[in-house]
Amino acid sequence: MEPPDHGRTPLSGHNPLIWVRDWVRSTPGTHIWLLIIGVTSLVIASASEGLEQFLIHRTSSNIHELNEHPLPSLLISGFWIERPGSFLLYVVLFELLHANVERWVGSWRWLLTVGGAHVAATLASQELVLLAIEGHRLPRSMTHVVDIGVSYGLAAAAGLLTYRLRLPWRYGYLIGVLVLFGIPLITGATFTDFGHAIALTMGFAAWPLTPAATGEERETGSRTAPDMDADRASAPEDPASAPEDPASAPEGPAKGSDPPSAR
Repeated sequence: MEPPDHGRTPLSGHNPLIWVRDWVRSTPGTHIWLLIIGVTSLVIASASEGLEQFLIHRTSSNIHELNEHPLPSLLISGFWIERPGSFLLYVVLFELLHANVERWVGSWRWLLTVGGAHVAATLASQELVLLAIEGHRLPRSMTHVVDIGVSYGLAAAAGLLTYRLRLPWRYGYLIGVLVLFGIPLITGATFTDFGHAIALTMGFAAWPLTPAATGEERETGSRTAPDMDADRASAPEDPASAPEDPASAPEGPAKGSDPPSAR
């Protein structure tokens, strides 16, 4: 994955195939992730019902799997979706959210944000499930609940994308995101809704990773007026435009002498 390149040349708009190629090259993490989800969705779609249930439970990051296989379950759960028929919807969401964020902040910063949000939201939401089981508010069978998907990463990308938009569009987008994730949290929240809220908050908190916060946008943007003034001050003067020194100006004809003849 490439480091941030905030001075990228614009995508070619003449040939659609070249445009798509450049877009994919500039967002490798997003499209590798999409490719893996496409493969796992095909596996789920073609599997028998028994194998399907085994796979989605075995790859879940629920309490049982976190106790038995903590690292694999945290990582693998982000590459499966429970309903393969919704894959095209995820393609659209990945292109709108993940691809734009990755292209803006760079692959590694994007991965740090969405990967960290996926892990933190998963652990926190499953801790909430564990507390509810211990408090007899949820059945013990919830230790084997299906917990796979990519929505925590999408929530984090949605939060970080807020800083990419210009005013006043940023305010409208922010209100929409807060409503989308806030209403389920207020009206009978599940552990997944709780995880979405954590991931969204981590996306908002990732502002220091953005080019706007680190000053990289200013460095690669247009020059400011002081910079242009400094360039003009350091440029050599054009002798033809320099003011003439009266002391060095040639003297006119002496009084009493004949004026120069005109041709």
